Amino acid sequence: MALLSLSMGNVVALILGSVICYTLGTCIYNVWLHPLRNFPGPLMMRATRWPYHYKLIKGTLPLEVLDLHNRYGEVVRIAPNELAFANASAWNDIQGHRTKGGQAEMEKDMKFYRAVDDMESDIVNADRAEHSLLRRSLAHGFSDKSLRDQEPLITSYIDLLLQRLRENCDAGKKALNMAAWYNFATFDIIGDLAFGESFGCLENSAYHPWVGIIFKMARAGTILQVLNHFPRTKRYLLKLVPKSMAEQQEKHDALTRAKLERRMASGERPDFVETMLKKKETLGLTIAKLQANSSILIIGGSETTATLLSGVTYFLAMNQDALKKVTEEVRAAFKSEDEINFTTVNDLNYMLGCLNEALRMYPPVPSGLPRVVPQGGAHICGYYVPQGVTVGIYQWALYHNSKFFKDPFEFHPERFLGDAKYDSDEKNAFQPFHVGPRNCIGRNLAYVEMRTIMARILFNFDLEIAEDSKGWIDQKIFNLWAKGALNVYLKPVVRD
Repeated sequence: MALLSLSMGNVVALILGSVICYTLGTCIYNVWLHPLRNFPGPLMMRATRWPYHYKLIKGTLPLEVLDLHNRYGEVVRIAPNELAFANASAWNDIQGHRTKGGQAEMEKDMKFYRAVDDMESDIVNADRAEHSLLRRSLAHGFSDKSLRDQEPLITSYIDLLLQRLRENCDAGKKALNMAAWYNFATFDIIGDLAFGESFGCLENSAYHPWVGIIFKMARAGTILQVLNHFPRTKRYLLKLVPKSMAEQQEKHDALTRAKLERRMASGERPDFVETMLKKKETLGLTIAKLQANSSILIIGGSETTATLLSGVTYFLAMNQDALKKVTEEVRAAFKSEDEINFTTVNDLNYMLGCLNEALRMYPPVPSGLPRVVPQGGAHICGYYVPQGVTVGIYQWALYHNSKFFKDPFEFHPERFLGDAKYDSDEKNAFQPFHVGPRNCIGRNLAYVEMRTIMARILFNFDLEIAEDSKGWIDQKIFNLWAKGALNVYLKPVVRD
């Protein structure tokens, strides 16, 4: 028995010793022998990916990257096989069309984009060839003509939003959670454009279960992204997922499929699904693929717009001079609310400056959206990066870097309006909708929604932020901003 015990002890010691030796060997290789060994970064982040994982799950990674750039320069090794770039040229070098020397475009890093291995591909996580087909099929739905066709539908939801705000503000005595109200409006709009019916958020003044599940799954997504680096472990851990969470996902999928089937049975209408349905056979779009693409369009076309609306509302409420200027611009431009439409809001220059400055200070996609360097390697900002390396640009860190923007932590819409004080700003670094063949297809829709909603609100209400929301901007990031309640007093404007 003693011999057996000694033998077992030796086995355990051998296993532990092997694990320690392997770990130390890997760290030594990563720091001194890895192809990226000459790129700077914190020792532990160069040696192992664990600090990256910890910061990602904690919700601070995109925010901490700024400090890393300030300490180590424009290129930082944030994990053994991953680099973060802070350089305006990096946008085109990483995401642009790569035609020099026949180099392949950089594909998206599927460890980040596909949280679950067997998830259906969509316009965001599809490979280059499939993405091109999907994008061409959806392009018409996002065209200027389609926006004009969709204006009555979108306006009807903005009308309902203003109605609900008037009903609930108690003549300016009750603070409203504007982050929630913006989400209600944008989810209803994109729900109708994608599924042919709204989620009823504005009608019921509450989140639809479909929408609620998205927010619950956002944080889980960062955990799955971490587990993607440990595929064997992931398979076992996924078996431990609580039954309730699995049931929520099944419920979400069932709701999505039911909405899509109702939309398909409803006939032709000017929306995003119609363009996919017309090319369903050509693209080989199964129900599962239609479902996946409809879902991603809703998330991308609602949460990002609502986030920016929340951000610009916060910054305006916290900067009275800017709030006064943009309010005066809106009220001087229109004699009645009926005059505010998709065309007339284009004349609100200071408003556009405010929206762009909010996009800089509070980008809806603050993280780096990683790409993988193709075979043969690539030159990024003059640096040679070997094939297989993950590279990215962290928007929040880039936009708060004093190397590119003067007074980066201050809200100054004038920097986008030709003010000479900000001539030193490197405007090419500002790419909130990204660049290249996979840039945001919904840019025009986002701007027209943001301009119209903000113009209607500023025309009708005076804004004052509640005391408990003055620190609202201090948030964590789990792919999406973890927004708390943005409580704002809306005092109706009294007109003759």
